[in-house]
Amino acid sequence: MAPNKTIILFSVVILVVGALVVSLKPKSKPSPSKISFQNISVQEFDSVRAASNPFVVDVHTPEQNHIPGTDAFIDFTQVKNRLAEFPQDKNAEILVYCRSGSMSLAASQDLVDAGYTNVKNLSGGINAWRSAHQGISLSPETQDLNTVVYGDIASTEFVLTNNLNQTLDITRISSSCSCTKAEIDKTELEPYESITVKVSFNPAVHEDDSDLGDVTRTIFIETSHPDFSKLESTITATVIK
Repeated sequence: MAPNKTIILFSVVILVVGALVVSLKPKSKPSPSKISFQNISVQEFDSVRAASNPFVVDVHTPEQNHIPGTDAFIDFTQVKNRLAEFPQDKNAEILVYCRSGSMSLAASQDLVDAGYTNVKNLSGGINAWRSAHQGISLSPETQDLNTVVYGDIASTEFVLTNNLNQTLDITRISSSCSCTKAEIDKTELEPYESITVKVSFNPAVHEDDSDLGDVTRTIFIETSHPDFSKLESTITATVIK
């Protein structure tokens, strides 16, 4: 056989053998995609809280004044050691924030490493949240007391937050009816401080039927700030005998 033909035949044999080896080699399984946390904006943070009931945790150290409605404060360096304080459902929605967004990155990753699958980190932290919520807020806008039996006294709470970088004086707190009382523990709020407004509703205070049926009462809070001189929220109830 001519030398060139021998070389060609040998090359063909090598190619065939190589192809067989490749085809017989066990195929590796594709590695599953790694679960990670999601960075979200202030608007997305607010939307999630309005639409569902997430677990909200502040991980900044040292402890700071929290975003109203925060469920827990856990030092970002202690997340791994305090997992028992988080929801036991690993699919629970968890919102994590700190002051500027750096400590919460580490905390969010620790939660993902612990098996949580629905972790969201607030980009920019509480600084971004405060920037977007400059002002003074009384929340929620409405609290529904549902059914209240005439003769009983129902109670609920609102949160007053000073999202300004200056001290705020509360000059007056009142309501639209004597059947409704609102109380606060202090009349001066430091910058970024929140306080609880305790509200009670007594439909029998007038000793007549004027507060029976579906009722709405308004809470008024007046402050020293000219741009937020009066804030209001309402309670609703269905009063029965």
